[in-house]
Amino acid sequence: MTGLASGLVLGFLLATAYGAAFHLLLGGPARRILLYVLAAWAGFAIGHLLGDLLNIDILKLGAVYLFSASVGAWIALVASWWLTQSSS
Repeated sequence: MTGLASGLVLGFLLATAYGAAFHLLLGGPARRILLYVLAAWAGFAIGHLLGDLLNIDILKLGAVYLFSASVGAWIALVASWWLTQSSS
């Protein structure tokens, strides 16, 4: 159970850092940081699940599939940015 909790904390911290860094790089209204953090969380979770399902062991740290989860987070971030740009 300890490994699961530490993996969950690591995932939330990394995904939050990805969302904040994305907002820092692109700027925009302050309310958009919430969108980016939520998108990073969702993408990180989906990427982790796909990494587990497809057994992608690149950069696996404990129970967290860092490579696939990070790729998922960044894809979700770019998609959320693209969707907000096309609606403006």
